[in-house]
Amino acid sequence: MKLDTSVLFLPAGSPFRLDLTVWALRRRKANIVDQWDGKRYTRIAVFNGDPVRMTVTQEGEEAETRIRVAILSKNEITPQLRSDVRSLLRKMLGLTIDMQPFYASARTHDILKPLVERFLGVRPPRFSSTFEALVNSIACQQVTLDSGISILNRLSQGLGVKFYDEDGTSYAFPRPEDFEEVREEDIKKLGFSHQKARAIKELAAAVPDKKIDLSTLEEMDNDEATDFLRTIRGIGRWSAEYVLLRGLGRIDSFPGDDVGAQNNLKRVFKLDHKPGYEEIRKLTAPWRPYEGLVYFHLLLQNLHLKGVI
Repeated sequence: MKLDTSVLFLPAGSPFRLDLTVWALRRRKANIVDQWDGKRYTRIAVFNGDPVRMTVTQEGEEAETRIRVAILSKNEITPQLRSDVRSLLRKMLGLTIDMQPFYASARTHDILKPLVERFLGVRPPRFSSTFEALVNSIACQQVTLDSGISILNRLSQGLGVKFYDEDGTSYAFPRPEDFEEVREEDIKKLGFSHQKARAIKELAAAVPDKKIDLSTLEEMDNDEATDFLRTIRGIGRWSAEYVLLRGLGRIDSFPGDDVGAQNNLKRVFKLDHKPGYEEIRKLTAPWRPYEGLVYFHLLLQNLHLKGVI
């Protein structure tokens, strides 16, 4: 099968580090949806039912850095598709975020200054959709992140739209419509508990006909959005705040119930205990309204200490 190809470029601004941003998105080496080979970020996205492979690299130095995107599709790559790819990646890679106010503030904090210097250029990544963020949050509840990523991989392999080329088979993250003919029992077989399988199936069924209208979240403030999200089966406070940050791009949201974040804060503040939710709100108060950016810097520090990056 002959595939159509196209290349587009996106300005990144300075400073920018594609590698750090992708690691903040993918979190673990085992992630098969957001792939990174050391130089290239690759992801399958689905537009109008057709899978498209996006291969992203960084070019240039400092102020002239830019993002190169190679698009591969079995169908003709139209101007509209190029525009859709551009919009998606600008969102996912945080290319619209002005980091300078955060950097100016962070350099006045003893804890943040070395973090910013070490991971200068990371942008706050987002999942491709709020639905993907919600499913990620459900999958990763009360399990290790390694286990959560493994379950999500199986979900993508089992239900995601497949893309075939000479490099083999790649998988898109499942869309709500990909669950239409899927039973709760089928989702359970991928590694989800009964409760999680039910929550995901209900969510996937409710989103297309807007019984759960995720688009309204964009117009809500954080408290309103949190309340709305917590009306969805399987979504508690941690999941809601996780979705605010990773799904909606609210960089002033810090998931205070996140076990990894609690451990990271314990380490950087040299505490003799793991801080709880209310203590975390007090610890992160001086960083407002950039708590979410700190969350990603702490995540990268943890990956660095583990030798992942």
